[in-house]
Amino acid sequence: MREPEPLTLFTRDAVRIDAGHTPGGGELCIVLAHGFTCSWRQPVLRRIAAALSAHGGVIGLDLRGHGRSGGRSTVGDLEVLDMEAAVAAARRHGYERVVAAGFSLGGAVAVRHAALHGGVDAVVSISAPARWYYRDTVPMRRVHWVIERRMGRLAVRLAKGTRVAPKGWDPEPEAPHAVASRIAPVPLLVVHGDADAFLPIEHAYQLYEAARDPRELWVEPGFGHAEVAATPDLIKRIGEWAKGQR
Repeated sequence: MREPEPLTLFTRDAVRIDAGHTPGGGELCIVLAHGFTCSWRQPVLRRIAAALSAHGGVIGLDLRGHGRSGGRSTVGDLEVLDMEAAVAAARRHGYERVVAAGFSLGGAVAVRHAALHGGVDAVVSISAPARWYYRDTVPMRRVHWVIERRMGRLAVRLAKGTRVAPKGWDPEPEAPHAVASRIAPVPLLVVHGDADAFLPIEHAYQLYEAARDPRELWVEPGFGHAEVAATPDLIKRIGEWAKGQR
């Protein structure tokens, strides 16, 4: 597996972001954002980056409050600035086309960044929430306990090293589905599994229906949630889709 080049980035609000660049041939770079409590340095994300590098360069980043990045997680709000910094790094490396991709929380960030800031040539959202405050599954109720309760934030910091901002949103950021229509004319790919235990398939439909063409929806049979459930075949097809966008 190819060893990524470590990068240190800084956001416009002065948060230090830890990232890794896996070079790839050609003009394409895929900027890859992880799910909640994950990190680009974890083996599963490293394997995904290595597979995607067959189609272009890859910059994986740790969203604020995760891994070796500074700051605290705002769970999808200010993380758009983290994506912005990574996209700018891809441009500095000479890539002519940049695709923003993300799993779960990272997928929401990729959608919101493209809609609110632009600067990318395509977007891939994988296992992402379409709206905030979803609590209708047991795993998502646990996620909200971690985010909203002091003991939950302490537990996830000790167990995963993830630092969550103690104050809630003020003001509440626009949800992914509320801004998805602004991504066009940049292509959007929405990927979701019909076996997702966190976020049911209705989130993918809501996001897709809120967006405008060009857009695609892949409902993956048997696919669970986010990076840990992504098969090599799915990653290969996502890489091929990203490479094919012009």
